[in-house]
Amino acid sequence: MTYKSSTQAVPEVSIMPRHVAIIMDGNGRWATRRFLPRVAGHAKGVETVRTMVEACVERGIEYLTLFAFSSENWRRPAEEVSLLMRLFVTALEREVAKMHANDIRLKVVGDLSRFDAKLRQLIANAERRTANNTRLTVTICANYGGRWDIMQAVNKMVAANPGCSDFSEEQMAEHLAMAYAPEPDLFIRTGGEERISNFLLWQLAYTEFYFTETYWPDFDGAALDEAVLSYQQRERRFGRTSAQVIEQKKAS
Repeated sequence: MTYKSSTQAVPEVSIMPRHVAIIMDGNGRWATRRFLPRVAGHAKGVETVRTMVEACVERGIEYLTLFAFSSENWRRPAEEVSLLMRLFVTALEREVAKMHANDIRLKVVGDLSRFDAKLRQLIANAERRTANNTRLTVTICANYGGRWDIMQAVNKMVAANPGCSDFSEEQMAEHLAMAYAPEPDLFIRTGGEERISNFLLWQLAYTEFYFTETYWPDFDGAALDEAVLSYQQRERRFGRTSAQVIEQKKAS
């Protein structure tokens, strides 16, 4: 299923965001402040992922998308990248069975070609095992970049329509890496930075943004509730006037 773009149709708005996307920032700084190696922060961050998955299930959030490793993160020290890859493998080996038992679907999106064969096989097995689960869809963006996503979608669209030179937004959207999910309602970035860092550039067109100083390892259910409360206080107009939004609420 391909969901409608918020620039093409006004999506349904609910009190609880249907789709939450998070840049999990601050793992290394969390560790440094405690005089620990940066990898300790990443390990703690994996525990927070588990906490956040449970929190989303409890709150009825249907889609959780996590930016785990960007296409630019290869610029980090080789040792840190290697440790991150090992953490990814360990997390997949430990968590997939639990996710499946709790009716949670796992998706991993990004250019996976740079990962080694073992990791790619673990990802494929996890996606296949959880494919029919419906309670929550957890997407891990790994070696992902928003510009990469747009370019790969354009290339697939052109290949699927030989001889065509006039394309629509809908034609391209169906080739985006996350065409299976609605656009995020709420985007959260932890760690104090206030930028989107090449994350979901297409999909965040009308998403509500929330930035927090809290480092990812300290982000918990209460912190999620604060972000959701901020979201609930926004008026989501999607290009309309406030008067139009009020009239629609009265009519519904």
